[in-house]
Amino acid sequence: MKLLFSTLIAVLAMTLHPAAQAQGITGDAAAGEKKNAMCIGCHGIKGYQASFPEVHKVPMIAGQNAAYIAAALTAYKKGDRKHPTMRGIAETLSEQDIADLAAYYSVEGGPVAETPAKPARTPGPLIAELLKKGNCAACHGENFNQPIDASYPKLAGQHADYLYVALKAYKNNANAVIGRNNAIMSAQVKPYSLDELDALADYIGSLPSEMKTVPQPKFR
Repeated sequence: MKLLFSTLIAVLAMTLHPAAQAQGITGDAAAGEKKNAMCIGCHGIKGYQASFPEVHKVPMIAGQNAAYIAAALTAYKKGDRKHPTMRGIAETLSEQDIADLAAYYSVEGGPVAETPAKPARTPGPLIAELLKKGNCAACHGENFNQPIDASYPKLAGQHADYLYVALKAYKNNANAVIGRNNAIMSAQVKPYSLDELDALADYIGSLPSEMKTVPQPKFR
């Protein structure tokens, strides 16, 4: 079974975002499966909650866009995302390692669940206004599972507490521990209050997701 899965993810990894291939780096999902020892301790446990530097559930990454995973790891490696633990891990990774891990996690657990083209839960007037204010669907898709570019993340169904922490990090981009430097996202979140960001996170986190946490076997 493990061999069959490795073959499957190796084939699916060939669909890795063209941007990575344009740089001469193609992700190999089978190789990524052998490099994820530092990842599974948090991302391979359902409901696992981080306690530093803020308390929140670690994000689901299985089924996430490979190009986004690669972009996120690169941002940690460069210091644009300042989370100490993630930055420490990313700094040990080569560009090939990043591409391989991104390819692996994008297909981990097999095909993603099909989600509706439009949100299954219609937002109330307040949330609808907040979504319109940031024009969130313009980049992340109407159902928040189909971003216009693969280097943008799927958001629907992601843990709401993590989404809130991530949005707050763009708002507090200068913070040396939790900040995230991204000109577009920082500009998008600046007009929102923290309560509004929390409400957005709760709504988006309640939508059907294409992501999941795939538990790891006890022994590998």
